[in-house]
Amino acid sequence: MVYDIEMLREFYALYATKVDEAKNKLGRAMTLAEKILYAHVYDETVLRNYRRGEDYVNFRPNRVAMQDATAQMALLQFMNAGKSVSAVPATVHCDHLIQAYKGVETDLPVACTANKEVYEFLKSVAAKYGIGFWKPGAGIIHQVVLENYAFPGGMMVGTDSHTPNAGGLGMIAIGVGGADAVDVMTGMEWELKMPKLIGVKLSGKLSGWASPKDVILKLAGILTVKGATNAIIEYFGEGTASLSATGKATICNMGAEVGATTSVFPYDEEMAHYLCVTGRDEIASLASASSAYLKADAEVEASPELYYDRVIEINLSELEPYINGPFTPDAACPISEFAAKVKANGYPQQMEVGLIGSCTNSSYQDLSRAASLARQVKEKNLAIAASLIINPGSEQVYCTAQRDGMIHNFKSVGGVIMTNACGPCIGQWKRETEDNTRPNSIVTSFNRNFAKRADGNPNTHAFVASPELAMALTIAGDLCFNPLTDTLINVKGESVKLDPPVGDTLPVNGFTVDDNGYVAPSADGKEVEVVISPDSKRLQKLARFAPWDGEDLIEMPLLIKTQGKCTTDHISMAGPWLRFRGHLENISDNMLMGAVNAFNGQTNSVWNRLTGKYEAVSAVAKQYKANGIASIVVAEENYGEGSSREHAAMEPRFLNVRAILAKSFARIHETNLKKQGMLALTFINKEDYDKIQEHDRISLLGLKDFAPGRPLQVIVTHENGEKESFEVAHTYNELQINWFKAGAALNMSL
Repeated sequence: MVYDIEMLREFYALYATKVDEAKNKLGRAMTLAEKILYAHVYDETVLRNYRRGEDYVNFRPNRVAMQDATAQMALLQFMNAGKSVSAVPATVHCDHLIQAYKGVETDLPVACTANKEVYEFLKSVAAKYGIGFWKPGAGIIHQVVLENYAFPGGMMVGTDSHTPNAGGLGMIAIGVGGADAVDVMTGMEWELKMPKLIGVKLSGKLSGWASPKDVILKLAGILTVKGATNAIIEYFGEGTASLSATGKATICNMGAEVGATTSVFPYDEEMAHYLCVTGRDEIASLASASSAYLKADAEVEASPELYYDRVIEINLSELEPYINGPFTPDAACPISEFAAKVKANGYPQQMEVGLIGSCTNSSYQDLSRAASLARQVKEKNLAIAASLIINPGSEQVYCTAQRDGMIHNFKSVGGVIMTNACGPCIGQWKRETEDNTRPNSIVTSFNRNFAKRADGNPNTHAFVASPELAMALTIAGDLCFNPLTDTLINVKGESVKLDPPVGDTLPVNGFTVDDNGYVAPSADGKEVEVVISPDSKRLQKLARFAPWDGEDLIEMPLLIKTQGKCTTDHISMAGPWLRFRGHLENISDNMLMGAVNAFNGQTNSVWNRLTGKYEAVSAVAKQYKANGIASIVVAEENYGEGSSREHAAMEPRFLNVRAILAKSFARIHETNLKKQGMLALTFINKEDYDKIQEHDRISLLGLKDFAPGRPLQVIVTHENGEKESFEVAHTYNELQINWFKAGAALNMSL
C-alpha cells in the first residue's frame, strides 16, 4: 500500500521546477540538501540566498511522525490549537512504552494492559484529527517510516531525535519537539536556522566485517557529540551507491549523536530497489524521473570544498569495524585497538549481554548478517558466552525474518526475541541481575550509551557497535575479542575462527506480514470523542503558560549549577518515567534528577534557600513556585544533548524556572526551550560559569529591550552581599522573542 499517494504525485510534479527556481535565484550549483530545503521554503516569494548558520527560514514540511512517548504532549498541544484535522499527513507510532523483559509473547500483552489508557488516548486523538495510528508491536517509528512513508526529496519532522533515519531514502527528516510538530500539523510555517553543510565523501566499498554502522561510528569520533550542531551531513561520492537503503538509514540515524540537524544520501538504484520491494513502485518511478534533482550537482562533487562548510573523506574499502564508548557515543575506537583500550582503562572485560536492534539497526539486512554469525555457533561447535537480546524493527521485518529462519537462528543460541519496539535502547529494559549497581559491560547496536540509559545502572559500561560485531562479542563473551584476527575454543577444544558475516540486503522472496499494525483515522473525526479522566495519573490536559509580565527577572535563586554532561536523559529521564509523558505535573517530579550538582558532586541534591537544607531538585523548584519565586539553572557545554523530548523544556517551565544559562546548547533542546517561553542564554565569556556560587541570587536585566543580537546583563549577588556582573548572549529572533513575551509559541496561535 502506498500512503498519501496524491500528496506524493503533487510533490514530484512541482519539485524539479522549485529546484530550478532556487538555482536561478542563487546563481550557482546546489548541494542535495540545499535543493530539498529550498524546494520546501514556506513562502516562495521571499526565497533568497539564505546565510547558513545565521538566517532563520520558514519551511513547509510534507509530513509529521510522532512516537507514543512524545506524541502525548504533542497531541495535547494540538488539541488546544482549534483545528479539526492535521494540515499534513501525520502518524503516531506506539514503540517507546513497551518494556523489554521476558520476550514478545509476554511483554506485549503486559504493555497493552499497563498502557491501555495512553494507547486509547492516542488512538482516539489520531482517529479524530485524521492521523494514522500504528499499534503497539507494529514496529519502531523510524523503521516503519522508512518502510512506508519516507520518499526521496521530501521533508518531514518527527518528535524523536532519530527522525533523520529517513535520510536513507534521500529525505530531509528532522527531529523536533512537540510544539514544532504542532506548528506543522496546524499548517503554520515551521522555523529552522538554515543549517551549515558538512560533506562526507565516501569512496570504495565495504567488505568483510565492516558495516554501514562503522561509517557513523568513525565519523562520531571525528566530529564529537556536538561537532555537527546546526549542520546537515550530506554524503556523496561513488561509495554511496554501494550502501543499501537501510545501511544509509543507519548512518543517517546516528547522525543525531554528533548533533546534526539531519543527514541525507543522494538517490540511487539501492533506494529505488528498496521502494519497489516495500510496495512503492510508483514512488520509485517518480523519483527516478527526477533523479538529477535528487543528488548534488556535478560541480559540487567536483569541487566540494567550494560548496560545503567542511569536507570529510572516508574510504569504505579501508574502513575497520569500530566500537564506541562507554558513556558517550563519540568515544570511537577501531576494533584493532579496542582490547588495549579496555585493559588500559580497566573496563570490565567480560561482555555480559549483546543487544541487537533499535531504530538504527533492526532491518532485514541487520538481522540477516547477525543471524549468519548465530548459525556459526552450531556449525563450529561453539557455546555462546553472553546473553542475547533481539529487537526487530517492525512486524514486517519480524515476520519475514521468521519465515526465512533467522528468528530460529537467534533462538537456537538462547536469544530472546523482544517486541518490535525500542525496549532497552530507550531505557525500557527490565534487566534482572544480582546487583544493579556493579560494574559490567554490554555491547549494543544502539545509538546512545549514556550512563544508566539502558538498565538504570550507572556502572553498566555500554559500548556501541554494529549488529555483526555485537553478535561476535556475544559469542565470545569477551570485550578483548577481535573477530578479524582472534580464534575461539569450541566445545571440542578446537581453535576456530568466525567467518565474516554474510546476508541479504533485502529478502529474496519479498517481505511478508499478516497485520502490519496500521489503523486508519476515522472518516468523520467529529464523531470521535477524546476523553481524559481528571483523576488520571498518566494524562493531564494542558493549561497555558502565563505570558511575560514585562519586568526583568530579579534575584532569582540558583536552582542547580550542573557539572559536566547534562543530556535530556539527565534533565528528564526515560525508563519508568515514560509512563508520565502525558502528565506534565507528574513527570516534573523527575526534573534534573540525573544532573550532577557542581557544588557537592551529587545528583538530585540541591540547596533550598527556603529551608537551608539539601533536597531533590523538583522538590525545591516546587517550593519556589508555590512561593511565587522564579529560579534559574546554570550549565556547561551542549546542554540538552540527546533526545528531542520537549519535557526537558516543559518541566522547568512548569516549575517556574525562567532561564537556562549554559556554555552552549544542543540544537533541538534550545529550540524546545524557546518554544515554551523559556530563556536559553549562553555565557559570552565561558569563564563566567565559575563565578556562580551555590547561594547566589541572579538577576537578568535588559528584557524590556530584548532584541536580536543584543546581549542581556546578568548581575550575581553573592551570599556576602558582593555583586558581579557580565553579559550573556542569545540567538532569539523577533518571532522567538514574541514567543517569550506570549509565554509560549503556541499561545500566539490560540
